[in-house]
Amino acid sequence: MANTKKRIVVEGLTREFVLPNDKLQRVSDLLLHEFKCGLNNEPSTLKMLITFVRDVSNGTERGKFLALDLGGTNFRVLLIELDSNKFGMDNEIFAIPQEIMLGTGQQLFDHIAECLLKFADSRNLPKNLPLGFTFSFPCRQEGLTKARLITWTKGFKCSGVENEDVVQLLRESMRRLDVHIDVVAVVNDTTGTLMSCAHKSPDCRAGIIVGTGTNACYMERLDNVRTWNGERDEPSQVIINTEWGAFGDNGCLNYLRTKYDHEVDACSLNPGLQLFEKMISGMYMGEIARRIIVEMIEQKLLFKGNTSEKMNTPYAFKSKYISEVESDPKHSYTQTKLVLKKMNIEGADEDDYECLRLICTRVSTRAAHLVSAGIATILNRMQRPHTTVGVDGSVYRYHPHFHKLMEEKISELTNPEYKFGLMLSEDGSGRGAALVAAVACREHEQ
Repeated sequence: MANTKKRIVVEGLTREFVLPNDKLQRVSDLLLHEFKCGLNNEPSTLKMLITFVRDVSNGTERGKFLALDLGGTNFRVLLIELDSNKFGMDNEIFAIPQEIMLGTGQQLFDHIAECLLKFADSRNLPKNLPLGFTFSFPCRQEGLTKARLITWTKGFKCSGVENEDVVQLLRESMRRLDVHIDVVAVVNDTTGTLMSCAHKSPDCRAGIIVGTGTNACYMERLDNVRTWNGERDEPSQVIINTEWGAFGDNGCLNYLRTKYDHEVDACSLNPGLQLFEKMISGMYMGEIARRIIVEMIEQKLLFKGNTSEKMNTPYAFKSKYISEVESDPKHSYTQTKLVLKKMNIEGADEDDYECLRLICTRVSTRAAHLVSAGIATILNRMQRPHTTVGVDGSVYRYHPHFHKLMEEKISELTNPEYKFGLMLSEDGSGRGAALVAAVACREHEQ
């Protein structure tokens, strides 16, 4: 088969990943419908959870604050010092072993409490510092310091945590291990991202994560939140955590899901759930690409039909490999060759490299465009003259073209009256949790 012919076949077989604007507009319309249903307490795939965070930092917060950022296979402990607009930060990353991710809730929170103790002791920190806890899993928030886990995602399966208050579980572990820290707020990583960016850019009103998982939050008018039972004092607003990873779980996105999406979902820990997330996030992007690659190998369209045990292993083709392949300049294949070496694929030629790059580009561009449709929905709903959108997560941070793809597509899908800017949340959601803690302490003192 001639080289260009091979590429044309691969191009044709992956064309369903290309989403024109009419399909993306339909995504946006469906998402808006789910937003409204969730806010009105009507059946919706979106939980539209109230965060109880009513305001962003105003720059008057002072003091030392801790943050605990749990949302993936690692967690961070941060120490933040606020003094006028100056910002000091120290942090440490701790791993969560697989056996703890799949063990009991007590094991998980004891491990976290031990690491908090280690962090505090190694820095001679005073007792009872306020801590903001970023817990990046779907929770039903019942107050600023009360959040019940609805369901584990992202590979966690700890027993005895679902339907329990995670702040209470953390406090119990801290009590057991004699850790003296005051948990003053629990937030989702998207809320943390919004708060973190708002400290630098006061018009930030949306937070987006595109990493291991994907999610979004934004500031909603209280008048639109039928589920709100609290005070209606100023500011008449609250941050809503959409949990948009579950968008499409009712089948409304089946019109654009491919057979590869169906396969990845069927073999996942949570079949039928988090379907929007499974088309976007770093947890699944590499696996979608791997399944396309394997099929192309079977059809003798790649690597002369030669495969490897690693390439046939689910999840062995990591999402970061997509970023690496796509970071090669045109007609240069340094990173692509290194990725294939890691996958134990030998004897690839230039045409294979080009086809591999095409597959990776199809998967990542679709992810960027789906996220963009979601952000456009939020901007069109808020109807603000200018909004900064805080974005964090490994896919957005490390993929070479994600930011540009999103900027272009959001512009196409958003009413031109509503200007926006995308802002990388420099130091992740941990800093945002500390800022929520700082705002909580400021409001308490007032």
